[in-house]
Amino acid sequence: MGLLEFSKLPVNTLVGADWKTFNEIMRGRAIDPNYRGKYRLTKAVCRLLSVLKPLQDKKYEKFLASKPLEHDPVFILGHWRSGTTFMHNVFSCDKHFGYNTTYQTVFPHLMMWGQPFFKKNMSWLMPDKRPTDNMELAVDLPQEEEFALTNMMPYTYYNFWFLPKHTQEYADKYLLFEDITDAELKVFEETFTKLIKISLWNTNGTQFLSKNPPHTGRVKELVKMFPNAKFIYLMRNPYTVFESTRSFFTNTIKPLQLQNITPEELQENILSVYAKLYHKYEADKHFIPEGNLVEVRFEDYEKNAFDLTQEIYQKLSLPGFEEARPAIEAYVNKKKGYKKNKYQYKPETVELVEKHWSFALDEWGYHLD
Repeated sequence: MGLLEFSKLPVNTLVGADWKTFNEIMRGRAIDPNYRGKYRLTKAVCRLLSVLKPLQDKKYEKFLASKPLEHDPVFILGHWRSGTTFMHNVFSCDKHFGYNTTYQTVFPHLMMWGQPFFKKNMSWLMPDKRPTDNMELAVDLPQEEEFALTNMMPYTYYNFWFLPKHTQEYADKYLLFEDITDAELKVFEETFTKLIKISLWNTNGTQFLSKNPPHTGRVKELVKMFPNAKFIYLMRNPYTVFESTRSFFTNTIKPLQLQNITPEELQENILSVYAKLYHKYEADKHFIPEGNLVEVRFEDYEKNAFDLTQEIYQKLSLPGFEEARPAIEAYVNKKKGYKKNKYQYKPETVELVEKHWSFALDEWGYHLD
Protein backbone atom coordinates (compact mmCIF):
# COMPACT_ATOMS: atom_id res chain seq x y z
CA MET A 1 0.00 0.00 0.00
CA GLY A 2 1.46 3.38 -1.02
CA LEU A 3 1.59 6.38 1.24
CA LEU A 4 -0.82 8.38 -0.92
CA GLU A 5 -4.38 7.58 -1.98
CA PHE A 6 -4.86 7.90 -5.72
CA SER A 7 -7.96 10.07 -5.33
CA LYS A 8 -6.16 12.50 -3.00
CA LEU A 9 -2.96 13.19 -4.90
CA PRO A 10 -1.84 16.80 -4.25
CA VAL A 11 -0.47 17.11 -7.81
CA ASN A 12 -1.36 15.50 -11.12
CA THR A 13 0.85 13.61 -13.57
CA LEU A 14 1.96 16.78 -15.38
CA VAL A 15 4.67 17.08 -12.73
CA GLY A 16 6.72 14.91 -15.11
CA ALA A 17 6.22 17.10 -18.17
CA ASP A 18 8.95 19.27 -19.59
CA TRP A 19 8.41 22.98 -19.07
CA LYS A 20 7.66 23.75 -22.72
CA THR A 21 5.03 21.00 -22.96
CA PHE A 22 3.38 22.06 -19.71
CA ASN A 23 3.02 25.63 -20.88
CA GLU A 24 1.75 24.63 -24.33
CA ILE A 25 -0.95 22.40 -22.82
CA MET A 26 -2.08 25.11 -20.43
CA ARG A 27 -1.87 28.08 -22.79
CA GLY A 28 -5.25 29.81 -23.01
CA ARG A 29 -6.97 27.25 -20.78
CA ALA A 30 -8.99 28.26 -17.73
CA ILE A 31 -8.34 26.52 -14.40
CA ASP A 32 -11.44 26.26 -12.22
CA PRO A 33 -11.06 27.86 -8.76
CA ASN A 34 -11.20 24.65 -6.71
CA TYR A 35 -8.19 23.22 -8.63
CA ARG A 36 -5.90 26.24 -8.57
CA GLY A 37 -3.92 24.97 -5.58
CA LYS A 38 -3.23 21.65 -7.32
CA TYR A 39 -2.37 23.52 -10.52
CA ARG A 40 0.14 25.79 -8.78
CA LEU A 41 1.84 22.89 -6.94
CA THR A 42 1.95 20.76 -10.11
CA LYS A 43 3.43 23.68 -12.02
CA ALA A 44 6.07 24.32 -9.34
CA VAL A 45 7.22 20.68 -9.22
CA CYS A 46 7.20 20.49 -13.03
CA ARG A 47 9.36 23.61 -13.27
CA LEU A 48 11.82 22.18 -10.77
CA LEU A 49 12.15 18.76 -12.43
CA SER A 50 12.32 20.24 -15.93
CA VAL A 51 15.84 21.49 -15.32
CA LEU A 52 16.94 17.83 -15.43
CA LYS A 53 15.57 17.13 -18.91
CA PRO A 54 18.74 18.24 -20.77
CA LEU A 55 20.70 15.52 -18.96
CA GLN A 56 18.55 12.82 -20.59
CA ASP A 57 18.47 14.60 -23.95
CA LYS A 58 22.27 14.56 -24.02
CA LYS A 59 22.44 10.83 -23.25
CA TYR A 60 19.69 10.05 -25.76
CA GLU A 61 21.48 11.89 -28.53
CA LYS A 62 24.70 10.08 -27.68
CA PHE A 63 23.38 6.53 -27.35
CA LEU A 64 19.99 6.13 -29.04
CA ALA A 65 18.95 8.89 -31.45
CA SER A 66 20.78 7.51 -34.49
CA LYS A 67 20.21 3.84 -33.63
CA PRO A 68 17.60 2.23 -35.92
CA LEU A 69 14.81 0.07 -34.52
CA GLU A 70 15.42 -3.65 -35.04
CA HIS A 71 11.73 -4.48 -35.43
CA ASP A 72 8.51 -2.58 -35.97
CA PRO A 73 6.25 -2.57 -32.88
CA VAL A 74 3.33 -4.76 -31.89
CA PHE A 75 0.24 -2.65 -31.11
CA ILE A 76 -2.56 -3.87 -28.83
CA LEU A 77 -5.61 -1.81 -29.77
CA GLY A 78 -9.13 -1.44 -28.40
CA HIS A 79 -11.31 0.96 -26.48
CA TRP A 80 -10.57 1.51 -22.80
CA ARG A 81 -11.78 -1.37 -20.61
CA SER A 82 -11.66 -3.87 -23.48
CA GLY A 83 -9.09 -6.11 -21.79
CA THR A 84 -5.99 -4.52 -23.29
CA THR A 85 -4.16 -4.36 -19.94
CA PHE A 86 -4.51 -8.09 -19.36
CA MET A 87 -3.27 -8.92 -22.85
CA HIS A 88 -0.41 -6.45 -22.47
CA ASN A 89 0.70 -8.14 -19.26
CA VAL A 90 0.50 -11.59 -20.86
CA PHE A 91 2.58 -10.65 -23.90
CA SER A 92 5.11 -8.72 -21.81
CA CYS A 93 6.08 -12.04 -20.17
CA ASP A 94 8.06 -12.52 -23.39
CA LYS A 95 11.35 -10.79 -22.61
CA HIS A 96 12.11 -9.99 -26.24
CA PHE A 97 9.41 -7.34 -25.93
CA GLY A 98 10.16 -3.94 -24.47
CA TYR A 99 7.50 -1.60 -23.16
CA ASN A 100 6.72 1.67 -21.47
CA THR A 101 6.73 1.28 -17.67
CA THR A 102 4.45 2.89 -15.09
CA TYR A 103 7.35 5.01 -13.89
CA GLN A 104 8.03 6.14 -17.44
CA THR A 105 4.45 7.33 -17.92
CA VAL A 106 4.93 9.97 -15.22
CA PHE A 107 8.65 10.73 -15.59
CA PRO A 108 9.60 10.12 -19.23
CA HIS A 109 12.42 12.70 -18.98
CA LEU A 110 14.01 10.97 -15.98
CA MET A 111 14.68 7.59 -17.56
CA MET A 112 18.31 7.68 -18.66
CA TRP A 113 19.37 9.78 -15.69
CA GLY A 114 18.16 9.77 -12.08
CA GLN A 115 15.76 6.85 -12.44
CA PRO A 116 16.89 4.86 -9.36
CA PHE A 117 16.29 7.77 -7.00
CA PHE A 118 12.99 8.99 -8.44
CA LYS A 119 11.61 5.50 -9.03
CA LYS A 120 12.24 4.47 -5.44
CA ASN A 121 10.34 7.49 -4.15
CA MET A 122 7.48 6.92 -6.59
CA SER A 123 7.28 3.29 -5.48
CA TRP A 124 6.86 4.33 -1.84
CA LEU A 125 4.13 6.83 -2.65
CA MET A 126 1.95 5.11 -5.25
CA PRO A 127 -0.80 2.58 -4.40
CA ASP A 128 -0.18 -1.07 -5.28
CA LYS A 129 -3.59 -1.61 -6.92
CA ARG A 130 -5.52 0.36 -9.50
CA PRO A 131 -8.50 1.76 -7.58
CA THR A 132 -10.86 1.08 -10.48
CA ASP A 133 -10.33 -2.66 -11.02
CA ASN A 134 -7.76 -4.03 -8.53
CA MET A 135 -5.17 -4.68 -11.25
CA GLU A 136 -1.66 -4.54 -9.79
CA LEU A 137 0.37 -1.33 -9.95
CA ALA A 138 4.15 -1.14 -9.71
CA VAL A 139 6.76 1.20 -11.10
CA ASP A 140 8.30 -1.35 -13.49
CA LEU A 141 5.10 -2.97 -14.76
CA PRO A 142 4.09 -2.37 -18.41
CA GLN A 143 1.81 0.59 -18.91
CA GLU A 144 0.13 2.41 -21.80
CA GLU A 145 2.29 5.14 -23.24
CA GLU A 146 -0.21 7.99 -23.73
CA PHE A 147 0.49 9.55 -20.32
CA ALA A 148 4.21 9.49 -21.14
CA LEU A 149 3.55 11.11 -24.51
CA THR A 150 1.43 13.75 -22.78
CA ASN A 151 4.43 14.70 -20.66
CA MET A 152 6.67 14.84 -23.74
CA MET A 153 4.55 16.91 -26.16
CA PRO A 154 1.29 18.90 -26.12
CA TYR A 155 -0.40 16.99 -28.96
CA THR A 156 -2.11 14.05 -27.26
CA TYR A 157 -5.66 13.05 -26.41
CA TYR A 158 -4.89 12.63 -22.72
CA ASN A 159 -4.91 16.38 -22.24
CA PHE A 160 -8.61 15.77 -21.61
CA TRP A 161 -7.84 14.29 -18.18
CA PHE A 162 -6.61 17.70 -17.05
CA LEU A 163 -8.90 19.87 -19.17
CA PRO A 164 -12.11 17.84 -19.64
CA LYS A 165 -14.10 20.77 -21.05
CA HIS A 166 -12.05 20.35 -24.23
CA THR A 167 -12.48 16.59 -24.59
CA GLN A 168 -14.14 16.65 -28.01
CA GLU A 169 -11.52 19.02 -29.39
CA TYR A 170 -8.72 16.76 -28.22
CA ALA A 171 -10.53 13.70 -29.54
CA ASP A 172 -10.97 15.07 -33.06
CA LYS A 173 -7.46 16.49 -33.35
CA TYR A 174 -5.20 14.16 -31.38
CA LEU A 175 -7.15 10.90 -31.11
CA LEU A 176 -8.38 10.74 -34.71
CA PHE A 177 -5.71 13.03 -36.19
CA GLU A 178 -8.34 15.13 -37.95
CA ASP A 179 -7.20 18.73 -38.57
CA ILE A 180 -3.83 18.00 -37.01
CA THR A 181 -1.13 20.10 -38.68
CA ASP A 182 1.86 18.66 -40.48
CA ALA A 183 4.13 20.24 -37.87
CA GLU A 184 2.18 18.65 -35.01
CA LEU A 185 2.21 15.27 -36.74
CA LYS A 186 5.97 15.51 -37.20
CA VAL A 187 6.38 16.18 -33.47
CA PHE A 188 4.19 13.15 -32.71
CA GLU A 189 6.32 10.90 -34.94
CA GLU A 190 9.61 12.08 -33.48
CA THR A 191 8.40 11.99 -29.88
CA PHE A 192 6.84 8.54 -30.16
CA THR A 193 9.97 7.14 -31.79
CA LYS A 194 12.06 8.61 -28.97
CA LEU A 195 9.77 7.06 -26.36
CA ILE A 196 10.03 3.66 -28.06
CA LYS A 197 13.82 3.74 -28.17
CA ILE A 198 14.12 4.74 -24.52
CA SER A 199 11.56 2.08 -23.53
CA LEU A 200 13.54 -0.65 -25.32
CA TRP A 201 16.77 0.59 -23.74
CA ASN A 202 15.15 0.59 -20.30
CA THR A 203 13.58 -2.88 -20.50
CA ASN A 204 16.30 -4.57 -22.61
CA GLY A 205 13.76 -5.44 -25.28
CA THR A 206 14.25 -5.74 -29.03
CA GLN A 207 10.64 -5.13 -30.14
CA PHE A 208 8.29 -2.54 -28.68
CA LEU A 209 4.98 -3.81 -27.27
CA SER A 210 2.37 -1.08 -27.19
CA LYS A 211 -0.90 -1.06 -25.26
CA ASN A 212 -2.50 2.31 -25.83
CA PRO A 213 -6.24 2.74 -26.54
CA PRO A 214 -5.74 6.11 -28.30
CA HIS A 215 -3.65 4.35 -30.97
CA THR A 216 -6.88 2.67 -32.11
CA GLY A 217 -7.70 5.93 -33.92
CA ARG A 218 -4.20 6.32 -35.39
CA VAL A 219 -3.82 3.14 -37.44
CA LYS A 220 -3.15 4.92 -40.73
CA GLU A 221 -0.37 7.03 -39.21
CA LEU A 222 1.15 4.08 -37.33
CA VAL A 223 1.35 2.00 -40.51
CA LYS A 224 3.03 4.93 -42.25
CA MET A 225 5.59 5.12 -39.44
CA PHE A 226 6.04 1.34 -39.09
CA PRO A 227 5.04 -0.46 -42.34
CA ASN A 228 5.50 -3.96 -40.88
CA ALA A 229 3.95 -3.29 -37.47
CA LYS A 230 1.67 -5.98 -36.07
CA PHE A 231 -1.78 -5.15 -34.67
CA ILE A 232 -4.07 -6.96 -32.23
CA TYR A 233 -7.56 -5.47 -31.88
CA LEU A 234 -9.68 -6.39 -28.87
CA MET A 235 -13.46 -6.04 -28.83
CA ARG A 236 -15.50 -6.52 -25.66
CA ASN A 237 -19.20 -6.55 -24.80
CA PRO A 238 -20.24 -2.88 -25.25
CA TYR A 239 -22.60 -3.00 -22.26
CA THR A 240 -19.68 -3.99 -20.04
CA VAL A 241 -17.34 -1.51 -21.72
CA PHE A 242 -19.76 1.33 -21.08
CA GLU A 243 -20.27 0.54 -17.40
CA SER A 244 -16.58 -0.13 -16.84
CA THR A 245 -15.40 2.96 -18.73
CA ARG A 246 -17.81 5.22 -16.88
CA SER A 247 -16.54 3.88 -13.55
CA PHE A 248 -12.90 4.04 -14.65
CA PHE A 249 -13.09 7.57 -16.02
CA THR A 250 -15.10 8.85 -13.05
CA ASN A 251 -12.47 7.61 -10.60
CA THR A 252 -9.37 8.31 -12.67
CA ILE A 253 -10.18 11.90 -13.54
CA LYS A 254 -10.56 13.01 -9.92
CA PRO A 255 -6.85 13.41 -9.06
CA LEU A 256 -5.99 14.72 -12.53
CA GLN A 257 -8.61 17.28 -13.51
CA LEU A 258 -8.10 21.03 -13.36
CA GLN A 259 -11.60 21.80 -14.63
CA ASN A 260 -15.04 20.70 -13.47
CA ILE A 261 -17.09 18.25 -15.47
CA THR A 262 -20.49 16.85 -14.58
CA PRO A 263 -21.24 13.11 -14.60
CA GLU A 264 -23.65 13.74 -17.47
CA GLU A 265 -20.96 15.49 -19.53
CA LEU A 266 -18.47 12.73 -18.81
CA GLN A 267 -21.00 10.13 -19.92
CA GLU A 268 -21.77 12.02 -23.14
CA ASN A 269 -18.06 12.18 -23.93
CA ILE A 270 -17.70 8.43 -23.42
CA LEU A 271 -20.62 7.68 -25.72
CA SER A 272 -19.33 10.02 -28.41
CA VAL A 273 -15.64 9.05 -28.30
CA TYR A 274 -16.41 5.32 -28.40
CA ALA A 275 -18.34 5.82 -31.64
CA LYS A 276 -15.63 8.01 -33.17
CA LEU A 277 -12.88 5.56 -32.24
CA TYR A 278 -14.80 2.53 -33.51
CA HIS A 279 -15.59 4.07 -36.89
CA LYS A 280 -12.08 5.47 -37.38
CA TYR A 281 -10.55 2.06 -36.75
CA GLU A 282 -13.01 0.36 -39.11
CA ALA A 283 -12.30 2.96 -41.81
CA ASP A 284 -8.52 2.70 -41.52
CA LYS A 285 -7.77 -0.94 -40.73
CA HIS A 286 -7.48 -1.76 -44.43
CA PHE A 287 -4.17 0.12 -44.39
CA ILE A 288 -2.70 -2.71 -42.29
CA PRO A 289 -0.96 -5.21 -44.61
CA GLU A 290 -2.51 -8.65 -44.89
CA GLY A 291 -1.26 -10.96 -42.15
CA ASN A 292 -0.42 -8.14 -39.74
CA LEU A 293 -3.80 -7.85 -37.97
CA VAL A 294 -5.62 -10.17 -35.61
CA GLU A 295 -9.04 -9.29 -34.14
CA VAL A 296 -10.10 -11.01 -30.93
CA ARG A 297 -13.12 -11.02 -28.64
CA PHE A 298 -11.90 -10.36 -25.12
CA GLU A 299 -14.39 -12.87 -23.71
CA ASP A 300 -12.70 -15.58 -25.80
CA TYR A 301 -9.23 -14.42 -24.83
CA GLU A 302 -10.09 -14.28 -21.14
CA LYS A 303 -11.32 -17.88 -21.18
CA ASN A 304 -8.34 -19.30 -23.03
CA ALA A 305 -5.53 -16.75 -22.88
CA PHE A 306 -2.64 -19.18 -23.25
CA ASP A 307 -3.87 -20.97 -26.37
CA LEU A 308 -5.06 -17.77 -28.03
CA THR A 309 -1.74 -16.07 -27.28
CA GLN A 310 0.06 -18.92 -29.03
CA GLU A 311 -2.37 -18.61 -31.95
CA ILE A 312 -1.76 -14.86 -32.21
CA TYR A 313 2.00 -15.42 -32.28
CA GLN A 314 1.53 -17.84 -35.17
CA LYS A 315 -0.87 -15.63 -37.15
CA LEU A 316 1.34 -12.56 -36.82
CA SER A 317 4.60 -14.51 -37.32
CA LEU A 318 5.96 -13.26 -34.00
CA PRO A 319 9.18 -14.87 -32.73
CA GLY A 320 9.92 -16.15 -29.27
CA PHE A 321 6.82 -17.99 -28.09
CA GLU A 322 8.56 -21.21 -27.09
CA GLU A 323 11.15 -19.34 -25.04
CA ALA A 324 8.38 -17.32 -23.34
CA ARG A 325 5.99 -20.26 -22.90
CA PRO A 326 6.80 -21.01 -19.21
CA ALA A 327 6.47 -17.35 -18.14
CA ILE A 328 3.26 -16.82 -20.10
CA GLU A 329 1.73 -20.02 -18.75
CA ALA A 330 2.68 -19.12 -15.17
CA TYR A 331 1.16 -15.62 -15.47
CA VAL A 332 -2.07 -16.87 -17.05
CA ASN A 333 -2.48 -19.57 -14.39
CA LYS A 334 -1.87 -17.02 -11.62
CA LYS A 335 -4.66 -14.83 -12.99
CA LYS A 336 -7.29 -17.55 -13.18
CA GLY A 337 -8.57 -16.69 -9.71
CA TYR A 338 -8.59 -12.93 -10.31
CA LYS A 339 -11.81 -11.32 -9.13
CA LYS A 340 -13.19 -8.82 -11.62
CA ASN A 341 -15.77 -6.16 -11.08
CA LYS A 342 -19.32 -7.37 -11.67
CA TYR A 343 -21.66 -5.29 -13.79
CA GLN A 344 -25.42 -5.32 -13.50
CA TYR A 345 -26.89 -3.67 -16.55
CA LYS A 346 -29.57 -1.20 -15.54
CA PRO A 347 -32.37 -0.50 -18.03
CA GLU A 348 -30.99 2.99 -18.71
CA THR A 349 -27.56 1.50 -19.49
CA VAL A 350 -29.05 -0.93 -21.98
CA GLU A 351 -31.02 1.90 -23.55
CA LEU A 352 -27.97 4.17 -23.89
CA VAL A 353 -25.75 1.48 -25.39
CA GLU A 354 -28.39 0.29 -27.83
CA LYS A 355 -29.14 3.87 -28.88
CA HIS A 356 -25.55 5.02 -29.34
CA TRP A 357 -23.49 1.87 -30.01
CA SER A 358 -25.84 -0.37 -31.98
CA PHE A 359 -23.21 -0.66 -34.75
CA ALA A 360 -20.88 -2.52 -32.38
CA LEU A 361 -23.64 -4.72 -31.01
CA ASP A 362 -24.60 -5.70 -34.56
CA GLU A 363 -21.07 -6.21 -35.90
CA TRP A 364 -19.89 -8.39 -33.01
CA GLY A 365 -23.20 -10.01 -32.07
CA TYR A 366 -23.32 -8.70 -28.52
CA HIS A 367 -27.07 -8.11 -28.23
CA LEU A 368 -28.62 -9.22 -24.93
CA ASP A 369 -30.73 -12.35 -25.10
